[in-house]
Amino acid sequence: MRSNGEHGKNICALILKISWNLVGSYLSGLAQGKAEPSPMKTTWYCPLDLSTVVEEEEDGIIYTVVVKQQHGAINSPVSVSRSQCVKAGTEEKLVLHLLHSFSMGDSSFVSIFLSTYRSFTSTERVLDILSDRLENPPGENERSQMRQSFNKAVCTVFSTWLTEYPEDFQSLREPSRLLRLSPLLPQDSSSAADLRARFLRIAEELSEKALLPDARKDKDSLSSPSPDPAKFEATSILGFPAEVIAEQLTKIETELFVRLVPYHCLGSLWSQRDKKGREGVCWSVRATVRQFNKLANAVLASCLWPTKLRSQQRARLLEKWISAAEACRAKKNFSSLYAIVSALKSNPIHRLRRTWQDTDREALKKYEELSEIFSDKDNYSQTRELLKEEGTSKFANLDNRLNNRHVNKSTAQGTVPYLGIFLTDLTMLDTAVKDRLDNGYINFDKRRREFEVLAQIRLLQSSCKNCVFTADEAFVQWYNSVPTLTEEQSYRLSNEIEAPGEPSPRGLTPAVVITQCPDLSTSRTSLTGDSDSLFDFQSPVNNLLSKLTKHMRSPSVSCLDVDTSPSTNESTPATLTPTTPTKSHRRSASCGNNPPGNTPGSGPDMRIIRIRMELHDGNLYRSILVTSNDKTPTVISSALEKHNQDPTQASRYELIQLLPEGKELVIPATGNVFYAMTSSSVDFLLRLRKKGGSCPFGSQPINTETSATFPRIKAKGRRLVRTLF
Repeated sequence: MRSNGEHGKNICALILKISWNLVGSYLSGLAQGKAEPSPMKTTWYCPLDLSTVVEEEEDGIIYTVVVKQQHGAINSPVSVSRSQCVKAGTEEKLVLHLLHSFSMGDSSFVSIFLSTYRSFTSTERVLDILSDRLENPPGENERSQMRQSFNKAVCTVFSTWLTEYPEDFQSLREPSRLLRLSPLLPQDSSSAADLRARFLRIAEELSEKALLPDARKDKDSLSSPSPDPAKFEATSILGFPAEVIAEQLTKIETELFVRLVPYHCLGSLWSQRDKKGREGVCWSVRATVRQFNKLANAVLASCLWPTKLRSQQRARLLEKWISAAEACRAKKNFSSLYAIVSALKSNPIHRLRRTWQDTDREALKKYEELSEIFSDKDNYSQTRELLKEEGTSKFANLDNRLNNRHVNKSTAQGTVPYLGIFLTDLTMLDTAVKDRLDNGYINFDKRRREFEVLAQIRLLQSSCKNCVFTADEAFVQWYNSVPTLTEEQSYRLSNEIEAPGEPSPRGLTPAVVITQCPDLSTSRTSLTGDSDSLFDFQSPVNNLLSKLTKHMRSPSVSCLDVDTSPSTNESTPATLTPTTPTKSHRRSASCGNNPPGNTPGSGPDMRIIRIRMELHDGNLYRSILVTSNDKTPTVISSALEKHNQDPTQASRYELIQLLPEGKELVIPATGNVFYAMTSSSVDFLLRLRKKGGSCPFGSQPINTETSATFPRIKAKGRRLVRTLF
């Protein structure tokens, strides 16, 4: 047995030796080029991409250049490709790059520039620079290759501009620039002749507008009369099927969304809309906000107006709106869905204990599920996930929890998003990334990131353009007959229905819907949080927002939100003061949690809190960035400045943290706010110091039409951003 084992080992060693000799001879032959071809022909590829990214600066412009070396088959030469795109530049160089971007391979530049240029220049300035260039075109003569390429680029740029953004030319104050530009267009091109005719037609319209301004003013001044409250029949909504309600609301929202001008959502434009002389900007976003508020008001009015109804009858109204919200979800109308849910979560409805107890349990379950869609956890992550899944799909992906009877498979459905998500992302981008480099060049990389968000809006708009709806005149008439309720009226009606005294049994956090805050003309939103792309785009925007979120971890409340509390002439009952941080539906206030531990270079610990004042013209929360270095007087001064009050009067106020269950925590007058506050709430109150105790919480009326203004991120926040980016 032992000899047989040794014999086997010898055979294995011999075979192994022969194998190694064969391999060695083959490799040596291969090195000398004498190896015989293998009977199985195998080609080996090395998919190795070697990329080099460098920056090149020319006169007034910086390019990001990517050089790629790609190795193919063994005997094939190495291929080298070079691409470059603009990173930053002066105003003039960026405008002129419109005419050279095609020849340089920067194919996306024209689209990005035309979508975002209003953030750093004007239409008049762009036309002046291009006209100056057209007066001195390159090339020796009209027939030279350089001139032909230049003329082609000119026609492409102006054709794209006039097709995608005709309002830029129609909003010019006078026609002189178009009259100068028209004869400078190429003469030997049919496309140029068409452009010339269109420009002259617009110039003629501008001339007529300048000569007849009064006629247009009279036309624009016509507005529909206010609805007559005496003719409003709140319970008539019960006569409309939920499918009809959702269909008509989706019709209204879709028409508004298709007409939305994406660049109106840019943070640099939207945040300036309330400044003097800027009243007409962002009109398409304003129209969407007005519709949102109108629907929220309709839900409130229909549920509160008939004060004599029994709780069982009023519960039927809640169930009707819950069914309508469910049908809006099936139609992928997230804007109307959020408006209805926010109205049902508002304090005047939220506190109706007996009405909610008489509401059908199945309807309550649906309401809870629909509310979860718009949870502000992780910056509306669930809403974003739904938009990613259903953004361009034909139908909603409804699970078994939602009733599939609302889905009409005969016609494709577009997606109407909640616009506040995009406004949040764009405002955050505008705040976090500098407009200019240290050398003064315009940061065009920032515009590329903004364009990625605008492209998502345009993609969703494309899904809505072919949607067809049939108007229901009966519903439209009822919808337009709804009277507008102020917040004071809403709470008065709510108190008539159920007198204050017992806490609300509802588990959801109430949200105030009705708002108008005309005193916010200089404010701007501090918005932080994740902003994953709505679609599977691996873009710098996602990296930017996620990077910022690691240091400022806080869910962004809707950019259309505001926080308020009810208004009465007496002390506000405990039942009308929310026992949890109140999120309402208009003006944005970013509420944050304690961020994770510092990373090197991230700056001091920070937290975003919300502060309101005890005023007689409305309780409006403003967001304040508090760092670990801020003392109470500093925070009070910042809050007073945010509320357009005199910051030098900080000593007259005390800072109070509003805790759950109606409790309060008075921050020491000279204490460190960051360490004195608790983590259970981000809501604070500025109260005038008075002898003999503190004054009761008051809550005041706020008007009904919003303009959704954003508070500013202070210099300390900007220093953090500079550290990160």
